[in-house]
Amino acid sequence: MSSQAFLSDLFSLDGRVAVVTGGSSGIGRAIAGALARAGASVVVVARRESELVATVDELAADGCRAAWVSADLGTRGGVAAAAEEAAGVWGEPDILVSSAGINLRPAMDELDEGVWDATMALNLVAPYLLGQRFGPDMAERGFGRIIHISSQQAHRAFVQSGAYGVSKGALESLARSQAEAWSPSGVTCNTLVPGFVMTPLNARLSADPERTAALAARTMVGRNGLAEDFAGAAVFLASRASAYVTGQSIFVDGGFSVH
Repeated sequence: MSSQAFLSDLFSLDGRVAVVTGGSSGIGRAIAGALARAGASVVVVARRESELVATVDELAADGCRAAWVSADLGTRGGVAAAAEEAAGVWGEPDILVSSAGINLRPAMDELDEGVWDATMALNLVAPYLLGQRFGPDMAERGFGRIIHISSQQAHRAFVQSGAYGVSKGALESLARSQAEAWSPSGVTCNTLVPGFVMTPLNARLSADPERTAALAARTMVGRNGLAEDFAGAAVFLASRASAYVTGQSIFVDGGFSVH
């Protein structure tokens, strides 16, 4: 077997269908692009139509199979509608990536119920509902990949973790519960844990050169993360190669968490 055939057999996503929430910007967009270029038919789910169109147009120009669904994942009704519309494009997905998130981090003594509820709705409830919608069908077919995007705040409190850190800690626990439920049927469920990544979600911190430099210095590679740093890990977790990896929180952080 040639090296190309070997790698294709391990990592190719040809014939797979992927749904990527938050797939029109930041880490989600990079992952959607990676899965599509690895052969998957990708449905990008996000709120802003202009960003969705730009993402899908870019993928189509590269010869990829991609479509978009505009949805508000902050409500249960919005999640249910998005799931049905996404499944209606190319059929039930084999891969679900939950990257959509909200990053509201007021000081703890200023944290109100509105911020708490909005954070939990998008960062935790939406991934749970999408898993409930797609996970059992994946298990019935004998193959599935569920990938969540977490945060350092799931493991350590800094820069006012607040409700955001709580939601991401719970998201990693959700992945473990999903893994326990469905991995015996061929569905792996894992979490990618970024360090500080220069994305629109982190615009507030990115605007502070002193803080971003300090965060870069805390890594082992000497720089902050980029969205494209997640492409390889996402393809691995979405592919046949990761069949024995489940319930894990995999850090893609340049050594930030261990330095």
